[in-house]
Amino acid sequence: MHFALATSDLGTLALGLAIAGVFGGLIAGTLGVDIGIVIVPVLYHVLALVGVDETLRMHVAIGTSFAAIVPVSLASLLWLRKDSAVDRDLLRRWAMPMLVGALAGCALVSVSSGRELVLIFAGVALVIALYFVFGGEKYRIANLLPSGAVGIPMPALIGAISATTGLGGGTLGVPTLTLFGVAAPRAIATASAFGAIIAVPGTIAAIFFGWHASGLPPYSLGYVNLVGVVLIAPVAFAMTLAGAALSRLADTSRLRIGFALFIVLMTGRMLYDAIS
Repeated sequence: MHFALATSDLGTLALGLAIAGVFGGLIAGTLGVDIGIVIVPVLYHVLALVGVDETLRMHVAIGTSFAAIVPVSLASLLWLRKDSAVDRDLLRRWAMPMLVGALAGCALVSVSSGRELVLIFAGVALVIALYFVFGGEKYRIANLLPSGAVGIPMPALIGAISATTGLGGGTLGVPTLTLFGVAAPRAIATASAFGAIIAVPGTIAAIFFGWHASGLPPYSLGYVNLVGVVLIAPVAFAMTLAGAALSRLADTSRLRIGFALFIVLMTGRMLYDAIS
């Protein structure tokens, strides 16, 4: 069951979604993260502005993020299908454990409260912010990714955490790959495929588990807001391409710090709502 929005609130929702698409795509293309790290907190606050109950905000933000990531990820894959930077062997090895992890994350979202999801997202986002301030391509844990059975937990954990927080895999995948010696261009190109592996089951789960929820914003299919998908996905993809071009021309060090500050401010407000 949906609740009615005033015309002004519908405009606020549309504007917030468009901004999320622009900013999310630009950050994704420039820094190699996925759009979910921007969409989830922005959409959470926009939903609060238009009166969506706090028990539903994170579920809708996560579900809508996944549904927007699916076409953006697939479009990116088509764009990169001839790109030699994509590590197809790694994708084949990581796909199944990442999918299993994503399914586990979807199950966790289905039984978690909005407050619990905020706390999980904030914890993950703040770690990401610290990485962008103090980390970088120069840091290494090892020069090679672990192989065999030892390497299985890594993609499974990326899938589980991403599915629990509405991320597409690039936000965690790119830092993980670079920390294990994968060059940044190769890590970014390869991680573009993670979005489909995680976001497709995430979208299906969001629709299924939110099917009978009450108080959803208009034009929602379960926890997926269709207005959000339509406004975010095409804009985000276009801005991802623009951001990728920008990253080759400009020093991104200041943008990394600005992005980290954005994450801290947005998640700080989310935490305040959750604990107050």
